[in-house]
Amino acid sequence: MDEALEVLDLVADSGLDGVVTWLLRLLGLLVLLAGVGLWLFAEVGLLVPALLVGGGIVLLVAPSVLLALAEVV
Repeated sequence: MDEALEVLDLVADSGLDGVVTWLLRLLGLLVLLAGVGLWLFAEVGLLVPALLVGGGIVLLVAPSVLLALAEVV
């Protein structure tokens, strides 16, 4: 976890925190939509779409929380 915070601190210091945050949010939105699409239009069961939706939500929320945590530390 310390290594991840060091990388986030380096990103925050370089001024790219907004770009990285929005890229991760965009990736989270795509993963979320892929999970919902699999759930609605494919016969793959419930586990894979649920994991994709959960991962998408984490990617949407986590960048803001991690960057705020890196600024506090």
